[in-house]
This record gives sequence, C-alpha cells and structure tokens, in this order.
Amino acid sequence: MTWHNINIGIALPLAYLLMDKWLSNFAYHVNIQWWSFLIPIFCIFILILISISFQSLKVARTNPADSLRDE
Repeated sequence: MTWHNINIGIALPLAYLLMDKWLSNFAYHVNIQWWSFLIPIFCIFILILISISFQSLKVARTNPADSLRDE
C-alpha cells in the first residue's frame, strides 16, 4: 500500500464529514452524495493514465543512440 492510498483513505472521509457539517449550517441544506467524490477521482485517474501513456510513447519512439551521443 502506497502513501497515496493511505492519504486518500484519510482525506475522503474527513472531507465528507467536514463538508457535511459545514453545509448543514445553511438555510437550504444540500446533502452530499457518495458519487460526488468518485467522479473527480475517476477524472484524475483518467488524466494520469493519459499523461503516463503520452510520456511512455514519447520515450518509446526516441532512438537510444541519440541520447548516448549527447553524453
């Protein structure tokens, strides 16, 4: 288990509890749904996959001799 997973496991419930308590003080109370946390996590995961794939393809297309020639 990495530090990122532990941090997310601590931050998500804490954010939910703090936001729910903060929103309960308003006259027009809005309930927070569980999926409202999953959508940003899913979008971030997709962006991470796209950026890693882009960098991997860029490195895979380079000629190793070019980098050795510079050193």
